[in-house]
Amino acid sequence: MKQLALPVRVYLEDTDAQGVVYNASYFRFMERARTEWLREHGIDHNDMRQREGILLVLVGTEARFARPARLDDMLYVSVELSELKGARFYFTHTIRRGAADGEVLCNGVAEVACMDVDGNKPRRIPAELRRELTE
Repeated sequence: MKQLALPVRVYLEDTDAQGVVYNASYFRFMERARTEWLREHGIDHNDMRQREGILLVLVGTEARFARPARLDDMLYVSVELSELKGARFYFTHTIRRGAADGEVLCNGVAEVACMDVDGNKPRRIPAELRRELTE
């Protein structure tokens, strides 16, 4: 499935006093990349909630850190849909320094659930959304 590499500059707000990126910042970078990946597939969170009554909710995430990112680094946060299953889908992430094929700093996985707005319960991924995700 199609991969996206989102360029992200490391700002002061992303780092500690020594200029090293906070672990939590990597999760924000991955969230941005997933959102942009969805947009490239024609999926808008607000439109989906209003039109389809569906929310996409992060239910689990993990990261493995290989090297630290630092203040002013240009990072490339790649995201790819790796699996669709029932009401859930899984994204894999790689964060690299300097280029889309640069030094690997972090690898991550995110599990997202399709939820019904009214019942706040898991809902199978509708066929139309499944098509949009896999194109």
